[in-house]
Formats: sequence, structure tokens, C-alpha cells
Amino acid sequence: MTFAIPVVLVLLAAIAGLFAIVTARYISLWFQAVVSGTPISLFNIIGMSLRKIPPRLIVTARINAFKAGLKTISVNDLETHFLAGGHVHDVVRAMIAADKANIPIDWRQATAIDLAGRDLFEAVKTSVNPKVIDCPANGTFILAVARNGIELKVRARVTVRTNIKQLVGGATEETVIARVGEGIVNAIGSSENHQAVLASPQRISKLVLEKGLDAQTAFEILSIDIADLLIGENVGARLRADQAESDMRVARAMAEERRAMAVALEQENVAKVRDAEAQIPQAMAQALMKGHLGVLDYQRYQNIKADTAMREAIAQSEETPEEPLHAKRS
Repeated sequence: MTFAIPVVLVLLAAIAGLFAIVTARYISLWFQAVVSGTPISLFNIIGMSLRKIPPRLIVTARINAFKAGLKTISVNDLETHFLAGGHVHDVVRAMIAADKANIPIDWRQATAIDLAGRDLFEAVKTSVNPKVIDCPANGTFILAVARNGIELKVRARVTVRTNIKQLVGGATEETVIARVGEGIVNAIGSSENHQAVLASPQRISKLVLEKGLDAQTAFEILSIDIADLLIGENVGARLRADQAESDMRVARAMAEERRAMAVALEQENVAKVRDAEAQIPQAMAQALMKGHLGVLDYQRYQNIKADTAMREAIAQSEETPEEPLHAKRS
């Protein structure tokens, strides 16, 4: 009996030493939470490590949130968001910034935004300090044509701030740039001439803002400012010239078609005349045999035919220009 007591004492001392070694690394976190006014159970801190959750991250986030006045965020909320793959430190920092800026946002909404892959802290910063987006973003120009055919080159700057409520599921910055570009093209296209646009560029901004281009996006458009407005080429004149060239080609094709049809018709008529002329001797022979045509009539027909051939030869010689004297001599 006397031998068993030292063994028990040694065993208890070993267990106590092991417990002290295990808990020594968590004592500082527990003490930090206690002196910060947000006591967290030491066994809860040890349990975080067993659940593969970094205790220092959770304890620090809990203290920061509590000190900033966000007392409704519990340790369990922080652990759950970490296990879900969220960024606990960034969400807490963003909620503190939103609370100081009087931007209403709760824990559930904040964690949903973070898990959706959006930078919540950056969104809060943009809500407080609006950002400027170049449209188009690559430094080029938006090309639009007024009704008189003159092309205008436009570069705009869009001032936006983040719409926290539409951050999850809302369209991104690229959609805002595309919509603003489309609105500028429509506004210039509806102008009677380019002089009206150059005289009042703010008219473009007004028409674009009235279209509500920020609907279903993660941003709220505050203003659209025309940074550059340049005159391009005369697109209307070039299009009319191209149309005239195209019309001329069509007319030439149609004329060539009519000429080909006329030539074909002429060849067909010539063939018919030749067929008819080939039948004349046979018809005359039959007329002589039947007594419808006499010898004198046939002789008179030959004389008329010869006279006609002579007249045609004379007419052709008159139409041909005379050769020069040196050509005749040669």
C-alpha cells in the first residue's frame, strides 16, 4: 500500500506536467482574451487547435470585433466562417470599417460576400471613397457616329461607389464599362449632327445617366464625365461613296446583261434571215415550175439584186476614209 501511493503521485505529476506543457502555449491567448474583456474558455481554445482552427486568429478577430463594438459576433461564428473557407480577419476588418462609416451590413451578409469571392474590405472602401473607372479601360476611344455621318471619338470617366446589397450576384466593373459605352453610342447616334454634341458634351452624360445603367450591378454610378471628345472621319460620305460605287457596278452588270441579250437576239435574227434566204432559190424554182413566175420576172429580179449589191458596195466605199497619198504611193 505504501508503494502504490508514490506511483500514483508520480503518475499524477506526469499528467499534470503533460497538461501544463500542452496548455502553456494557449495560456497567453486565454489571458489576452480575459484582460480584453472577452473571456474565452481555455478548453475552447484548445479545442480550436484540435479542430484544425488557428486559435490566435479566432481570438484576435474576436477581441478586435468586441472592442470595435461588434459584440454580436461570437467565437462560434468566427470558427464556422473559417471552416467554410472564409477570410475571418478580412471580414472582421471590413465590418469594423463599415460600422464606422455607418454602412449597414450584418455578419451573414458579410460572410456571404466573402465566400462569393468578393473583396469585402475593398468594397467598403469604395463605398466610402468612390472610385473612378476609365471608359474604355484600355485607353482607346469609343467610336460613335452622329446622324450627319461624322464620327466622334469619346473617352469618359465614370465615378462609382460599391452597392453592398448588390455585391453578391451583381454585375462587375466590366459590365458597367460596356453599358456606359453603349449609352454614349446611343446618345451620339440620336444627335442631329456632331456640332450639337461638341457644343454640349454634358448632354451625353445626362442621357446616359437617365438610362439607369447601374441596375443589377455591384456599383452605383454617381457621375459620367466626358474626358476627351475628338472628331473622326466622315463615315457618312465614305458610306455614300461606297454605295454609289456599288450601284455603278450593279448598273454595269445589268447593262452588260442587256447587251449580251441583244447580241444573242441579233445572232438569232441573222440565223433566221439566212435560213429564209436559203429558201429563196427553192421557192423561185417552184414558182417557175408552176408558172407563177416568168422568165422576164426572174430576169428583172436578178437586175434588181445586182443593182442593190452595187449600191451597197458604193455606200461601203463612201464610209471608208481615203488613204493618205504617201500610203497610195507606197
